[in-house]
Amino acid sequence: MLPKEVERVTFNAITKQTVTDAMKRPRELDQDLIDAYLARRALDYLFGFTLSPVLWRKLPGAKSAGRVQSVALRLIVERERDIEVFRAQEYWSVIARLEQGGTEFAARMVKFDGQKLDKLTLGDEGAALKAKAVVEAGTFRVEEVETKPTRRNPYPPFTTSTLQQEAARKLGFAASHTMRVAQTLYEAGAITYMRTDGVQMDPSAISAARKAISDRYDGHYLPEKPRHYETKAKNAQEAHEAIRPTEFTKDRYGSGDEARLYDLIYKRAMASQMASANIERTSVTLRDGTGKHELRATGQVVKFPGFLAVYEEGRDQKADGDDEDANLLPALNKGDTPAKRGVDATQHFTQPPPRFTEASLVKSLEEYGIGRPSTYASIISTLQDREYVVLEKKRFQPTDIGRLVNCFLTRHFNHYVDYDFTARLEDKLDDVSNGKRVWSKLLEEFWTAFDGELKAKLDVERGCPIPEACPKCSKPLFMQASKRGLFIGCSGYPECDYTRPLHANAIEGDNILGKDPDSGLDVKLLSGRFGPYVQIGDMPEDKKAPKPRRAARSSATCRPPRPTGAPTATWTAG
Repeated sequence: MLPKEVERVTFNAITKQTVTDAMKRPRELDQDLIDAYLARRALDYLFGFTLSPVLWRKLPGAKSAGRVQSVALRLIVERERDIEVFRAQEYWSVIARLEQGGTEFAARMVKFDGQKLDKLTLGDEGAALKAKAVVEAGTFRVEEVETKPTRRNPYPPFTTSTLQQEAARKLGFAASHTMRVAQTLYEAGAITYMRTDGVQMDPSAISAARKAISDRYDGHYLPEKPRHYETKAKNAQEAHEAIRPTEFTKDRYGSGDEARLYDLIYKRAMASQMASANIERTSVTLRDGTGKHELRATGQVVKFPGFLAVYEEGRDQKADGDDEDANLLPALNKGDTPAKRGVDATQHFTQPPPRFTEASLVKSLEEYGIGRPSTYASIISTLQDREYVVLEKKRFQPTDIGRLVNCFLTRHFNHYVDYDFTARLEDKLDDVSNGKRVWSKLLEEFWTAFDGELKAKLDVERGCPIPEACPKCSKPLFMQASKRGLFIGCSGYPECDYTRPLHANAIEGDNILGKDPDSGLDVKLLSGRFGPYVQIGDMPEDKKAPKPRRAARSSATCRPPRPTGAPTATWTAG
C-alpha cells in the first residue's frame, strides 16, 4: 500500500538541470494513468492466459497467443499469402539514350502510334521490338520543357516508432537492439526519454537547435520562425517530448552503436528546425515528325539543400520512377534535336508486395493503431522467440506453426485478432487514461464477451482445414500439430486414421536434387521445424564440427498443401 502523501516527479532527460528542476515541481499521482496501466495489464493477462491454454490443447507445439502479438502475426501471414497468390505480369520499357551538349540522358517512350503507354501496355517482346524500331528510325525533337519548383519540408524529431524504423533502415538494428542502445544513451544523459509518441520539442531545446544551426550554417539554412510539429500517429498520447539530444552543442557521443544511434538522433532533431529544401523538377517531351510517337525525360536538381544537408529519411524500397527522377538533365530548349546514342527494349515483371522488415512492420502496427510504441520491440522479439516467424534477409516469414496458429485464431477467434477490434480497444484504453471511461467496466465488458466465446469454442476441431479430401474416406483433411511436429490428418479421426507428413516430398526418400559443383556433395531437399530447406551434404556426427550449408526455400514456410496430383512447386536455394 502507498502512504497517504505521495507525489510524483517527472522528467524526460537525466541531466542535473532537468532532474533538479523536476524535484522542485512534484505533482499528484494521476489516477487515470494508473487505471489505464492496470487495464492494459489485465487485458493482456486475460487474453494471453486464457487463450494460450486453448492453443496448447488444440495445437501441441504452439506456445502462446497475445492481444497484440497475434495481430502482428496475422499481418505477417496475410502478407505471405498475398505473395503466394501473386502472379507476375510481363511488361517492357523502351528507353532512348540521348545526348545534348556532351551530357547523356535517358528518355522513356510514353506514346506509341498515338496510344499512351501505361506500365503494362507493352506486354511482350514483339510489341516492344516494334516500338524500339520506331524510336531507332525516327528523329525526335524537343516540343515541351516544363520546369516546376517544389519544396521539401524536414521531418519531425524521432518518436519511438520512427526511431526504430530509421535505425532498422540506416543502421540495420533490430527494434530490441535500438531500444537497448537508446536506453543506455538516456541513462547517460545524452538523449531525452526514448519511449514516446510525441513529436514536439521543449522551447528551450528548439532555441538550442536553432543556435546550433546558425553557428554551423549561413542564414539561409535557418527558417525565420521555429518549426512546431503535431503527431499524425493513431492513438498518440504525446505524454513526452520527442527523442532529441539533451545538448545540441554535442554532435558526437560515445562509441560503436551508441555513437551511430546518437548521430542519427542528433541529425534528425537538428534537421527538424532547418529550412526547407528547394528542388526543381524538369519534364521534357520529345516527339517525332509524325506526332504519333513520344519520349519523355524527367529529372530533378536540388537548388538549395536546406535540411537535406544534414538528414534525409530512408525508405524500405524505391518507388517506380525514382531512378529517372534522379537524372541530371542538360539544358534543353524547344526545337532541340538531341543526338541518339542507342535504344534499349528491356523486359520487366511486376513484383509481389514485399515481406515486412522490422521497419515496415512497426510502421504498419502504428498506422493501424495496434499496440503502443514502447511495446513494438518486445512484440517482434516474442514472435521470433515463439518460432512463429523467422527473419530471412532482414524480412519476416511465417513458419509452419506460425501459419497454423494464425489459421486457428482467425477461424475461431477472428473478432479478437481483427485489426479494427484491436485498434478500437486501444482507443478505449486511451479513454481510460483521459478519464472518460472506467477501467473496471472496460474489463467487465471485454471479459463477458471473451469468456463466452472461449466456452463456445471448447470442442472445436484441432488444426486447420486444407483444400483437399481424405483419400480413404473423402472427409476434409486438416493441417494439425503434435508433439513430434506438424502433419496432415483426416477430420474423421478416430473412425479414419489417415495421416501423412506435412511436407511429404521433403521427408520420404533421399530427395537428392543433384551434386554441388564445388564440393561434389549431394544437394538434398529436407524438412525442418521451419519448413522445407535445401542442404549440401550430411550432418556431421561430431557436434562441434561445422554444420553443412543450408538454404531455405524462397518461401520458407508452408502454404496449404496442393491436392494430390497437382503440379509441385518449384524449389530454389534462397
